[in-house]
Amino acid sequence: MARVISLAAVEDDRMLLSGLAAWLARTPDLRLRAAAATVDELLRRRRRADVVLLGLELADRSDPADNVRRIAATGARVLVVGAAGAAAQLPAVRAAGAVAHLTRDRDLNELARAVRRIVTGRPELPGREPEPGPSGTPDAPDGPDGERRAGGTPRPGLSGQEQRLLLAYASGLTLDAAARCTGIRPATARTYLERIKRKYREAGRPTYTKLDLADRAREDGLLGRPAGGS
Repeated sequence: MARVISLAAVEDDRMLLSGLAAWLARTPDLRLRAAAATVDELLRRRRRADVVLLGLELADRSDPADNVRRIAATGARVLVVGAAGAAAQLPAVRAAGAVAHLTRDRDLNELARAVRRIVTGRPELPGREPEPGPSGTPDAPDGPDGERRAGGTPRPGLSGQEQRLLLAYASGLTLDAAARCTGIRPATARTYLERIKRKYREAGRPTYTKLDLADRAREDGLLGRPAGGS
């Protein structure tokens, strides 16, 4: 009989947690023992877990590296989950004891595989890397904003802040979480998103929904392709 791996999650996105709990309920070898919005809340519950899934961008603005250290001190292994644009935080959380990380654009099957690899001691599954191009080397993003993509359609002229917000939001974060990750207020983030959509539409690339934004980010090389994608 396969070993049952116990999990805990620290994440303040209730929709994400609900989806995770429902999916894990149908996965025989993985069991979610606790879910909390903050590390303080999780530690108060004193629920032991083999692996803790830790969101990098939490509403309490706690330090990600400190969160990893506190959880690792309980003996649990820490898998951090963050937006694709949060790569700058990874060296600190790895040094603090995180054993693996995944970007939020990964699906739940990949998350399950990562957890199993951690527990069995196999090499960790890293966050999404650029996919190889025809030459076998990673595809580089197309030229600077405002230039044309390989397909001939123009890229909109997005500011650095707009690109960071697009990357965070298209990676799967809620608008509020993407705003925190980018360092702006939610109201400002809404204004930026409408501006980003308008710029894409003006470039002849219709963009109205969050899924459209994710597609545009992938097309422009800002976001990894989904698993199994072409």
